[in-house]
Amino acid sequence: MDLFPSIDIRSGRVVRLSQGEATRQTVYGDDPVAVAERFVEQGASWIHVVDLDRALGTGDNLPAVARIAKRVSSRVRLQLGGGFRTLELVRAGLDLGVARVVIGTAAAVDPSFVAAAVSATGCERLAVGIDTREGKVALRGWTETSTQRAEELAQRVVADGIDTVIYTDIGRDGMLGGPDLAGAAALLTTGAHVIVSGGVASAEDIRGARVSGLAGVIVGRALYEGRLTLSEALAACHPAAR
Repeated sequence: MDLFPSIDIRSGRVVRLSQGEATRQTVYGDDPVAVAERFVEQGASWIHVVDLDRALGTGDNLPAVARIAKRVSSRVRLQLGGGFRTLELVRAGLDLGVARVVIGTAAAVDPSFVAAAVSATGCERLAVGIDTREGKVALRGWTETSTQRAEELAQRVVADGIDTVIYTDIGRDGMLGGPDLAGAAALLTTGAHVIVSGGVASAEDIRGARVSGLAGVIVGRALYEGRLTLSEALAACHPAAR
C-alpha cells in the first residue's frame, strides 16, 4: 500500500482545513518546497499536492507547485489535485512533471470529461477524487453538495477507464478521528484502486486501510502535528509492521 503525505497550498503557504471549511484553516509553513524536500528526505515515494485556491476558485498556486515539481519530481512521484476542470488544465498539470493529476468536480458534473481525459493522457496518469459529505459527492472545493452518491460516481468513472479513485469523507478531514474505511472499501467493488483520505491520525489507521484492501492512504495533519512520523506511517503500510 502506498503512503501519500499531503501538501495543501493556499496563498503560497502550507495549510490544512478542518472539514473542508475555508474559514477553519491552520497554517503549517510558508515554504511548500521545503516541506516536499523534507518528505523526500524522510523516505516518501509519493507526495499528494493540492492547490486549494484553484479548487476554491480564488486563484492558483502554480508557481509553488512548479517549484515543488522542479525540485523533487525526479526523486518522488507527485499526485496533484485542485481545480482540474478542463483538458487544457489537465495537460498543463502533467506538463509540470507530476506523475498523476486528480480530477474532482469535472468528473461529477460532466459525464463525458473523464473518458476524454483518459483518451488524451492515459489512465495511469489520472485519478478521480470522490469527496463526500454524508454519502453525497461534494463539488467545487467542497462548497457545494450534489445528489450523486459516491458509489454511482465511482462506477461511472471506472467504466470510463479510470483505475484509481481517492475517497474522502469531508466530515472527517483534518479532524484526526480516523478515516472512513468502510466508505472507501465499498468502492473496491468497482475494481478501482482506492486511496483513502481524511482523518488519518495514527499508524493503526494506516494498518486498517491496508487490511481493508485499499491501495493507499493520504496523511496530512497527523504528520504536521507530530502525532505520527513519516517513518512510522511508511512502516504501517507493509504487512510486517507491528
